Amino acid sequence: MSSIIRKNAVANIAARTPDLETASSANISEIYGENAFTLKTMKKVLPKAIYKKLRETIKKGKILDSDIADVVAGAMKNWAIAKGATHYTHWFQPLTGSTAEKHDSFIDPDGEGGVILNFSGKELVQGEPDASSFPSGGIRATFEARGYTAWDPTSPAFLKKSKAGATFCIPTAFCSYTGEALDKKTPLLRSMQAISKQAKRVLKCFGKDSDGMALTTLGAEQEYFLIDKELFLARPDLVQAGRTLFGNVPPKHQQMDDHYFGAIKARIIACMEEVDKELWKLGIPAKTRHNEVAPAEFEIACVYETLNLATDHNMMVMEILRAVADRHGLVALLHEKPFAGINGNGKHNNWSIASPDGKNLLEPGKTPHDNAMFLTFICSIIKAVDSHADLLRATVATAGNDHRLGANEAPPAIVSIFLGEQLTDIIKQIEKGGAKSSKTQDILNIGVDALPNLPKDVTDRNRTSPFAFTGNKFEFRAVGSQQSCSGPNVVLNTAIAEALDEIATKLEKVKKADFNKTLQKILSDIIKKHKKVLFNGDGYTAEWLNEAEKRGLPNLKKTPEALKSLVSKKAVSLFEKYDVLSKTEILSRYEVYQEQYDMVIDVEAKLTSDIAKTILLPVALEQLAELADTVAALADIGVKAGQAAAKTKITKIGKLVDEATKAVAALDKAIAAGSSANMIKFMDAVRVSCDGLELEVDDDKWPLPKYSELLFAY
Repeated sequence: MSSIIRKNAVANIAARTPDLETASSANISEIYGENAFTLKTMKKVLPKAIYKKLRETIKKGKILDSDIADVVAGAMKNWAIAKGATHYTHWFQPLTGSTAEKHDSFIDPDGEGGVILNFSGKELVQGEPDASSFPSGGIRATFEARGYTAWDPTSPAFLKKSKAGATFCIPTAFCSYTGEALDKKTPLLRSMQAISKQAKRVLKCFGKDSDGMALTTLGAEQEYFLIDKELFLARPDLVQAGRTLFGNVPPKHQQMDDHYFGAIKARIIACMEEVDKELWKLGIPAKTRHNEVAPAEFEIACVYETLNLATDHNMMVMEILRAVADRHGLVALLHEKPFAGINGNGKHNNWSIASPDGKNLLEPGKTPHDNAMFLTFICSIIKAVDSHADLLRATVATAGNDHRLGANEAPPAIVSIFLGEQLTDIIKQIEKGGAKSSKTQDILNIGVDALPNLPKDVTDRNRTSPFAFTGNKFEFRAVGSQQSCSGPNVVLNTAIAEALDEIATKLEKVKKADFNKTLQKILSDIIKKHKKVLFNGDGYTAEWLNEAEKRGLPNLKKTPEALKSLVSKKAVSLFEKYDVLSKTEILSRYEVYQEQYDMVIDVEAKLTSDIAKTILLPVALEQLAELADTVAALADIGVKAGQAAAKTKITKIGKLVDEATKAVAALDKAIAAGSSANMIKFMDAVRVSCDGLELEVDDDKWPLPKYSELLFAY
């Protein structure tokens, strides 16, 4: 039956005619943000004084005036209802890694058999979902159900529309009754405050004292696969685990590099166009789309935004990708490694920081003073990444990402920094006492020593580097495609805040006349101590692994060992010092992430055993029986031709069946013992044998859609 489903799915794909419907003529500028309660909308619907106060909160991080909440809530309700909304929800990001929502209608009975539509300031600012059923790592017991959601006014509320109506979604933080963060947004907002405070201290030392926050920014590049829904549903491993637990790479896959940036197929571009429009309506600045390296793999990227907003928007991007793909008879796969043997999915985390007046502090300047400031922030990042490389690795540690990190499409598990030839040359000069020139031979004086003029885009790109400077930002390439961007950026912000704190503390003590000399020494000392994290070469090579070991850089290959960094004394001290996470909150996250890892491995192991025993091995045994009958029939009539070939095939299949059966038995024991390491070991053994069977069993009998169909039939 399974093989029939597989064949029918391929036949249905072949018979499908392209949808040549003319695209909507709606003007992008007219639809952009129409389903989001943006500043532009607020300005139209709020009284001028209320709008001004709310804008101050959003733009400058000022405390929200509770007196305006009722007015804002009323305006939100009227706007949402006018657009078809019947319900509202506090939209938040629990430690599950996805988003959560509980819908409440706007209606209140009027006591006369009718209803009135209400939405108060209290309902806007605070909600109370059940906290007991979300992972908390021991912060909340089952009987301790109370939790609170708190409105994040810096992230615009938005509408989720359906054919039947719409739901008004209010981005919120989520905390326990006792105040601990139960979500991914709260520590992100805290870390943004921490780095802003320390960055402003450094800026003040340079004479740049201004109101508002120093804002961290993010541009997330999201990779994903699109495969046909019928084929997807015929693969129980994809349905339940999000990745294939069995399957051979086809003879032709990505080796010709013909998919990367290639012409996009009609069915895919139709899906992409709808995704873009849905995102634009929500005010999400979707910018680029293209074919990725692996067949059936694609990428979407958005324009840079303030960090917490960009993180929210990326969660929405993933949700919309799945929903729109489904409407096109496709499935969006966001697992880091859906298919073994070819490239997987990443999420490149492009991070930068801007001063309160909007200047990108990672942009080389036009004056010696600006370049000194630029190099100060570069050195703070070098110090932060080297000091907390293990923590950065821990933030991207998941069962899915373990399949990807270190493979030839992703950076290695060793965290290092790529600066490029020119910036590395300048850093080396500073280490020796002062940079006199750059590769472009431009010379600038700042007093005691010379700093070079730094043109924009002074680096090449290094796709093997986990943390690469790309002209005016750092690209953290190790983030997994399914992950929230929150965790990696919480660590980045907090670690850099620590480095900036130490720099500011030293600079604040010096006289103006000694400023340049002191700064030069601070930067030189940082480089001498932390230069071991700098590496511009090929991160995939064995030579780099050996060199990194000599330098003492951590190489945490698997999630369990990487996660231990979260609960080290160094990590606890860092997070507590800057009020980003308490020790209780850190320990809870360690428990949650370790448990999530164990559960993923457990599900995959049980699936592997189940599919092997109930789908693949029965087909192989059926093939053996048919071959045995063939040999017996040939012998009965005295025909020798073909007997040798049939017997050879029987031997191959029989051996693979025995190996698979033995591996499944060992896997079942590992599952019973709860040993994740052994589960992985024997899952791999089961896969090797069953993938061998795929190459030997007749194609018309094989029950699971093959890679050649999944990756090319869409």
